[in-house]
Amino acid sequence: MVALWFSMNLTSANIITGLLGRLLFSLGWIDAVCIAIFATGLAACSVSYVSTFGPASGNRTMILGRYFMGYWPSKLACILNIILQIGWGIIGCIIAGQMFSAINGKGLTIAVGCVIAALLIGCIATFGIAYVHLVERYAWIPQLLAILVLVGKSAPHYNTSATFIGEPGTLTASRCSFFALIFASVIGFSAVSADFYVYYPTTTPARLTFSLTWTGIWVGAMFCNIVGIAIATGVESNPTWESAYSISSGALLLECYSGLGGFGSFCLVILALTSVTNNAPCTYAGALTIQVLGRYAKAVPRWVWCVIITLVELICSVAGRNHLYNIFENFLPIMSYWVVPWVTIVVEEHLIFHKLRGVPFDWSAWEDKRRLPIGGAALVAWLVGWAGAIIGMSQVWYTGPVAMKVGGHGGDIGAWLAIAFAGSVFPPLRYWELKVVGR
Repeated sequence: MVALWFSMNLTSANIITGLLGRLLFSLGWIDAVCIAIFATGLAACSVSYVSTFGPASGNRTMILGRYFMGYWPSKLACILNIILQIGWGIIGCIIAGQMFSAINGKGLTIAVGCVIAALLIGCIATFGIAYVHLVERYAWIPQLLAILVLVGKSAPHYNTSATFIGEPGTLTASRCSFFALIFASVIGFSAVSADFYVYYPTTTPARLTFSLTWTGIWVGAMFCNIVGIAIATGVESNPTWESAYSISSGALLLECYSGLGGFGSFCLVILALTSVTNNAPCTYAGALTIQVLGRYAKAVPRWVWCVIITLVELICSVAGRNHLYNIFENFLPIMSYWVVPWVTIVVEEHLIFHKLRGVPFDWSAWEDKRRLPIGGAALVAWLVGWAGAIIGMSQVWYTGPVAMKVGGHGGDIGAWLAIAFAGSVFPPLRYWELKVVGR
């Protein structure tokens, strides 16, 4: 369990996310590092909580969603989850493509690099869960070594005394927005985390599942975020790094390995391949989610859906290869807006309406609409949570009225309002639903 999540999060994507703390939000070293530590830890709690249902039920994550949102409303979450997993795959392909291109120079374009990454991701995902676990069990070893070399070579350029740049009123807004970005980069795994544990014994302790999953995610994601933050502090004072960064994130990381010759390029290849270990499991889970949509989708073999998702990731990554940071800045926080109220409903349904009432889940009812919840209460609470996210979101193209109050300039607090809104509305609605309908 630890190896699976450590490999999935010990990636170049998390390093690049860390870069944004300084280079986009202008945060100082201490601010950005503290945010990385706590944002990843908090988001990992959500992923770990949902993962505990995998061994207990033997059901995939989006099948579990039927027990919390009902048969029909859960399909909305399925659609958004498919978009989320494909979106992450696109980001992974672009990151890998930039790195491959940086290594090979003019001989290999970013587009070709995207194609290579997409094919590798699709290959592992198509072969299934056994191969996913096999790859992730050992992938962290070369990944960790490559990142440690990166740190050792680039550390003399770090500026750990860096402080916030900007007007005092914008500091709070920047903190909130970077926290939201880091949080969103991890919490999306909540929609797939149980998928990887369905073949574990039902006797697997939930506390063990939670703690090991949390450890793998938190250590991997936090470490890479901090490495990215550290590199970003050196970009301002190092003209060579700044010039490389203006080309791509891949060029920047290659420059960090400068002086190591072919070994540095080899290390960057390993970093590029972390996009594969990060996204192959998500592509696999995305294919499973498509099958949950209905009997027609379920009739199509999973490997076919893996191939289709791979083609979509390939085409979209090639088309968006020059807009990586726009995707990072706009896509990730938006996707967290649906996951956060969904997880809130999962936690409240489990603890309040099953644990406290002493009512166990009937895991055999996973496809019986008459025995599953209707989902009206969950759907309304989920939509109300979305409303909270909208008024608290802060994006380039829209800033909610509540978000505008943060720091006087606008900071992203959409996830927290989504939790508050959905968490307040769901319990009374669910109580009424159980009283009237009985399920």
